[in-house]
Amino acid sequence: MAEPALGIMTIAINDMEERSYFRKLIVQANKLGLRAFVFTPLDVNAKTNRIHAHLYDTASGKWTRGWTAFPALIYDRCRYKESELFRAFRRFRETYTRLIYMNRPISNKWGMHQFLAKSASIRPFLPSTRVYTDHDELLEQLRVHRRVYVKPINGTGGRGILRFDMQRNGKVLVQGREMNRQIVAPKLVSAKMLPALLSNRSLINKYLIQQGIRNKLPDGRVHDYRLLVQKNGNGEWEVTGCAGRIGPRTSITSNLHGGGQAHPMADLLRRRFSSEDKIESIRQEVYRLGLDVAQTVENHFGRLCELGIDIAIDPDGHPWLLELNPKPAREVFSRIGEKETYEKAISRPVEYALWLYKQHKSGTAETKKKGRRTSVPRKRRELSGR
Repeated sequence: MAEPALGIMTIAINDMEERSYFRKLIVQANKLGLRAFVFTPLDVNAKTNRIHAHLYDTASGKWTRGWTAFPALIYDRCRYKESELFRAFRRFRETYTRLIYMNRPISNKWGMHQFLAKSASIRPFLPSTRVYTDHDELLEQLRVHRRVYVKPINGTGGRGILRFDMQRNGKVLVQGREMNRQIVAPKLVSAKMLPALLSNRSLINKYLIQQGIRNKLPDGRVHDYRLLVQKNGNGEWEVTGCAGRIGPRTSITSNLHGGGQAHPMADLLRRRFSSEDKIESIRQEVYRLGLDVAQTVENHFGRLCELGIDIAIDPDGHPWLLELNPKPAREVFSRIGEKETYEKAISRPVEYALWLYKQHKSGTAETKKKGRRTSVPRKRRELSGR
């Protein structure tokens, strides 16, 4: 096996927030004795089995390019995007199956909802969700729930989400964000006008219709919570932290990239609940749910190292699971001043990588003693999904 090295694979090398995270990740890896670098699938030379990597020099604080051997470990940070680079990422995973991947692909939003709905312990926390098959389906769900969200099956970061609110007079208030996160100006239309209003959007079989959760604060802004669950240095799931997010006044989403503000979880809960016992009970239930979801998803899809879980809490204090993100950001903890949580959120992937390497190396050594083959077959089945 190669010397311990961590390859951070991405298709967003120029994303400034990701680049900042990669830099901090490499610094932490160096402290723990693990060499780390960043690369995209297009940086791989299949003929020489070398990678033209992005290297960060912790002494000079500068990025450079250099050729390096394949790492033993791969930390996959390739978020879904309909592009040739993402297709190259999929080909990489299909080809290089001998590498130790810290995280496996999982399903899209619809596939994940269907899977989680099979769990008796998780099902009560799932909003009603279905595929957008026609406009009549949207109207039917509006009549049932009065508020619904329409979101891309493969979208991230609040892009392309629309919200529909049925008014007492029968008209529908439409708000949302475009795919570039630009806010859609609110429109009040009759139910009959919805098909015409949505005719220029490719929604059929590409979007979901999801029950809207009552998550408005007294000032009218929406809010939710980002729970980060990660593997620790012993290979066990732990809750790293949870933070609240409040959207701008005209926004239907709370994503930080869309102008949302970060708040400590307890502080945000106190805006709606006066009982400290109630707040602690909600926190414990959210943490339990997060750990249950992480273990359930991993048991089905294969090895994972972390999950970002978006959760809404209704006025009764009931948590609702909105979305899973297998490639989560962690800047929310920096923004609320939880330095220790933020540092832990960065160090845990490195600590888990080292644990995983040692487990794999120990298993290989044991296999050699017994005189069996140690390499993983190249054609080992890869799981499909994001």
